[in-house]
Amino acid sequence: MEKRKGVITFGGNPLTLAGNEIKVGAKAPDFYALDSGLKPVKLSDFNGKVRIISIFPSIDTPVCAAQTRRFNVEAANLGDVQILTLSCDLPFALGRFCAAEGIDNEITLSDHKELDFGLKYGFVIDELRLLSRGVVVIDKEGTVKYFEYVKEITGEPDYDSAIKAAKALI
Repeated sequence: MEKRKGVITFGGNPLTLAGNEIKVGAKAPDFYALDSGLKPVKLSDFNGKVRIISIFPSIDTPVCAAQTRRFNVEAANLGDVQILTLSCDLPFALGRFCAAEGIDNEITLSDHKELDFGLKYGFVIDELRLLSRGVVVIDKEGTVKYFEYVKEITGEPDYDSAIKAAKALI
């Protein structure tokens, strides 16, 4: 398993990302995670759609909550784009947050069990066993067209670039 030190920071302190670094142009690895009802969901369940994967450490932090709210709003204007929101939060916590916040334009998934997504896409924070913050955009054919590992995990992703990349694929 690949480990990359210093790709991201937390409060300015370097952390290690574990897993395979994803690259633009690569075939998006299939992965599974659990939905709020504990049902396994795979990336391939959404084949034929443009997919935005929004990744963050924990829904119970203000920046992660803001990221989820923002992509929920953006989803209403994106047509046939599926937004998948991933963290290592328990499925119940993600479901509770979405119900309380009226999040209904994206599917929340938990990678807590196997870190299948995190390791295949290189988003696992080795020191914390959480996912780092970032975004991946995948086209209808399953090719990665955009990705971002947010350098400082307390910062927000570049929403505009991710949305622009997705809109170009519709």
